Amino acid sequence: MSSAAPAPRSSTAQTVTAPDSLLLSLLGQAAFVWDLASDTLSWTGRAAELFQDIPAETLATGASFAALLEPSRHVRSDALLNGAATAGPGCVPYRIEYGIRASTAAPVSWIEETGVWFAGPDGRPARVEGIVRINNERHARDEQLLKLSQHDPLTGELNRTHLIGALAEAIEEATRFRTSLSFMLVGLDHLARVNDSFGFDVADEVISTIAGRIRNRLRAGDQLGRFSGNKFGLVLKNCTVDDAHIAAERFLAAVRDEIVPTKSGPVSLTASIGAVSAPRHARTADEAINRAQEALAAAKHRRSGSFAMWRPNVERDTQRRVNIRVTDEIVTALNERRIVLAYEPVVDASSRAPAFHECLVRMKTDDGQVLFAPDIVPVAERLGLIRLVDHRVLELVVAELAAAPGVTLSLNISPDTTIDADWWAGIESLMLAHPGIAERLIVEITETVAIPDLDEVRGFVNRLKTLGAKIAIDDFGAGYTSFRNLRALGVDIVKIDGAFVQNIARSADDRAFVQTLIDLARRLGIKTVAEWVQDDESAQLLRDWGCDYIQGRLIGLASQQRPWPLAAEAAARLAGKAVN
Repeated sequence: MSSAAPAPRSSTAQTVTAPDSLLLSLLGQAAFVWDLASDTLSWTGRAAELFQDIPAETLATGASFAALLEPSRHVRSDALLNGAATAGPGCVPYRIEYGIRASTAAPVSWIEETGVWFAGPDGRPARVEGIVRINNERHARDEQLLKLSQHDPLTGELNRTHLIGALAEAIEEATRFRTSLSFMLVGLDHLARVNDSFGFDVADEVISTIAGRIRNRLRAGDQLGRFSGNKFGLVLKNCTVDDAHIAAERFLAAVRDEIVPTKSGPVSLTASIGAVSAPRHARTADEAINRAQEALAAAKHRRSGSFAMWRPNVERDTQRRVNIRVTDEIVTALNERRIVLAYEPVVDASSRAPAFHECLVRMKTDDGQVLFAPDIVPVAERLGLIRLVDHRVLELVVAELAAAPGVTLSLNISPDTTIDADWWAGIESLMLAHPGIAERLIVEITETVAIPDLDEVRGFVNRLKTLGAKIAIDDFGAGYTSFRNLRALGVDIVKIDGAFVQNIARSADDRAFVQTLIDLARRLGIKTVAEWVQDDESAQLLRDWGCDYIQGRLIGLASQQRPWPLAAEAAARLAGKAVN
């Protein structure tokens, strides 16, 4: 807080004119002369008023005055010594700030001191002349700015940056002294419901109240911060795993057992907690945060309002290594054009003549193996790569349609694709570049996609139908879509989930279910496809019930070959197989 800059002046000219006492009084300041050899302090101006609770004898010497200073009694002498080291002999200005407390029970007054010191024959400071003034307002303002930079404005607790800093220091300290700490993430459950029901201002009331409750249940030395919108981070020092379980229940009860009063009425909610023990299971702040978040997700998945402690999991770590490997393989395969299509035939239930082919994604690996969709799609969806895969599949399907006039193909799209603006731009540009192929394209949407937002999916369907494509609902029966919704969506084809089809020859329940679906679809003018048809007996039952198309092991497994050779000689072969 001190500064010094040389101001050349003859060492013989060491007197200054004393400031006008009346002017200093009007400005709320006091002047002093400090003779370092005798340590005598001589004051003018409002010294008695500025330091009214301090005895005159305490103000008379530099040593007795220094005993009242905070944060260090050496702040004034240090400013002079540092100035001498950097500026050399002469007249050197300085400026410092410090606190002064008249007694242990008295509040701190913050002083701004500005002055110059003059060197003696040895070049060291010999006399100081300066002015002091009380500057509590500025210090309070600086303190407030510092607090705002370190604390969350809503709760008054540490903000995320300083919470992470406190966690890093605590882990370093625990590692050095071989102690244990727990880092917890407390997540308020279903806070979005409060936002929707009462408004964000009420949700802020809830967050602030819960922060106070948690704060009241912390031990001395524990630290609390707001990690994100609905999450608090807790650094619990000297906390074992057993201690963490006890503390977690205390925090859960603080949220669960009391209603939160708000201006819009009482609100009841719960919290879930994820924790990790450090440094045993987390050597860094980032590692602790990641693992606490994993534990929190596990707690919420198990049951809202519960607690989970992170523990090593060989299976999870193995799966992550697999995910990393498969992710790298997917990206490389996309770049190297090793994402390809397989074609599974869908035939007329009566004639067994090919109707269209379902395009299934495959990925060729470097060693010549082929990965099927179940090996690719779930990982791609989890890791955010499915949109890239869907874009590539769309390009391949359109290219095949353009190369084979008369062939009809269907492709599956992932849930995220229904709202992917880039996919829409891609299909529209491809349809414009290849007129006429849209009429030979069927887009399959899984039943679960149609559930969350029927209006949004209806818009998706309408845009595709405007292009000329047909729409199929895949895996119908596995979710909760009603036939009323099917009619509202205006789909063209319903694909009955294979889990109900594969055993219709042996299960009366499955027969009743599938037959009912086919009858209702026919009444609504919707075509039906039965998946996973295993044997000829099942195929004949489906034909008799009025099912339009079948696919599965009986008809043929997916092939990497191009589909159009089936349109001629393979059609005759399939027809002959049906007769036999």
